[in-house]
Amino acid sequence: MRAIDTEVLVIGSGAGGATTAVRLAEAGRSVTIVEEGPEVHPDAVEPFSLEEMVAKYRHGGGAGALGQPPIAYTEGRCVGGSTEVNSGLWHRLPSELTEQWRSRYDIDEFDPATLDREAAAIEDELGVSSLPGPPPRSSAVLDEGATKLGWRSTEFPRVFRYDERGRGVKQTMARTFLPRALAAGAVLLPDCRITKLERAGDRVTGARARLTRADGTVEDVVLRADVVFVCGGAIHSPALLQRSGVRRSIGRGLKLHPTIKIAARFPFATDHDDVAMHRITEFAPAFTIGGSASRRGHVAMALAETAVPFEDALADWRNVGVYYAAIRSEGSGAVVAIPGLASPLVTYRLTPNDLSKLAQGLVALGEALLAAGAVELYPSVTGATVARSRADLASWWDAVTPKAANLMTVHLTSSIRMGERGHLAGTDSFGRVHGYANLHVNDASLLPDAPGVNPQAGIMAIASRNAAHFLTR
Repeated sequence: MRAIDTEVLVIGSGAGGATTAVRLAEAGRSVTIVEEGPEVHPDAVEPFSLEEMVAKYRHGGGAGALGQPPIAYTEGRCVGGSTEVNSGLWHRLPSELTEQWRSRYDIDEFDPATLDREAAAIEDELGVSSLPGPPPRSSAVLDEGATKLGWRSTEFPRVFRYDERGRGVKQTMARTFLPRALAAGAVLLPDCRITKLERAGDRVTGARARLTRADGTVEDVVLRADVVFVCGGAIHSPALLQRSGVRRSIGRGLKLHPTIKIAARFPFATDHDDVAMHRITEFAPAFTIGGSASRRGHVAMALAETAVPFEDALADWRNVGVYYAAIRSEGSGAVVAIPGLASPLVTYRLTPNDLSKLAQGLVALGEALLAAGAVELYPSVTGATVARSRADLASWWDAVTPKAANLMTVHLTSSIRMGERGHLAGTDSFGRVHGYANLHVNDASLLPDAPGVNPQAGIMAIASRNAAHFLTR
């Protein structure tokens, strides 16, 4: 079996992995980055298209956490991870949450000033900015609806750089941190699945992997490393550790943002090329309201979730946009690696209060969309009323049940929490796995709870902080 030697092995190339790799490579460390998915140029496929889902998403975009109700979720599986397929919305971790997490999990050097400093540096490096011109119609309707109702709303900045003509380019990891890491000497191995970490006492000596070559043939390799950073995300980092016999506080406490949707039909055409930048924050942190991808296929899926006839609305799909309410959940889930299966079992249990917040979010979302001029609302609740007036929304309160609600999420965190309290956390304050001298986690798994906002800024700030701490040891 061929062996590949490196000083630092980084498993995963998304927000956490790419940040880890660039920080360590530019500090002079020998770094090898392993990515299970393929290398796909950021411009090779159209954003939010079926082709993108096939090329860049795990399982072609279809996965789910089992529960009552089940919750569908999506993950990127390509060089750059989910930064290649997400909306690029950027929001620093709320300071009140970081203080809560620091206290509950006993996290050293974890304060708003430290995380804001790391986030500010990343913002300068990547380019984080607001839209230079007026927002697209799909985004403006949220602001208009909120204004008419007297609610707070805001336009979130995004990880985009804009030229003098206002044309934006999303600053994914494949465009930014990964090329920088490679320029500093790092090596990237795409299409390489880590099957198991190799251990010797309290150290990890490397990993076994299956590398798919360009001609489609598969080679088993062993990667020998002095230090290993696992950055496979909140689902696949704990699964890999469990497959490797590392189980203490690993895979428990999965958190996500359960999301309930509405397909809203307007008497005017709306934008379908991007997601809305505006968010209604009137009810934060309990829930936030925003816009989702609204290509024809997305519209069709959202309309179908009501399980009522929707042919007329689909024929008029250019006037239909998909919007959501996402809650901070009291419930939690688990990730469990199953011997013989490539993907783990993922479960999630909502609380009764979660369902109540989802109903509240759905009704508030409906009110905002009607205020913005929507003429028909199709909720993602099987058998629910298609609302055409505010009075129709009343029936939605009782319609959101475990059997009827169709939920999804794109934000998954907290399956390997960080902190000094080993019975609650899988790693120490800086991502080193408890009980191991050279095994680290540096991705969304570390966030102690779902933050209520897009977690990319928090993931990257924490990953950069942890890499800096590692370099000073």
